[in-house]
Amino acid sequence: MTTVADSSSGAEQSSMDYDADDQAEVEEEEESEVWKTISKSFQQVQAILDQNRILIQQVNENHQSKIPQNLAKNVALIRDININISKVASIYTELSTNFSGFFHQSRGEMKNQVEYAADATTTDGCGIHIFMFYPQM
Repeated sequence: MTTVADSSSGAEQSSMDYDADDQAEVEEEEESEVWKTISKSFQQVQAILDQNRILIQQVNENHQSKIPQNLAKNVALIRDININISKVASIYTELSTNFSGFFHQSRGEMKNQVEYAADATTTDGCGIHIFMFYPQM
């Protein structure tokens, strides 16, 4: 015979499963966004570095030619290289901030789960605390 307590406990369990499934789906989407951001940033960096490689080749060719006009062009080329280096540094700074923010946020969520699990501690008949940790997947 099913009691009211049994049926409500089943409803609570299915609700908890639903919440865990939703949270897992949200976490997967967040991780996917993080990897997309990382990939996009590295693609931007690679494009800038490829451009710098071409600029450096031009600077070298101009330098080897020893023609005054070509040497004068190197000033602008080197300025472009420096600007590109600043862009790369900016992309890495932003990437680092985003990446660290994601892990800081994830650690905060893990801390909340541990605190929730700590609330679920019980004692056995001898007064020994039993810690139950239920990771949400």
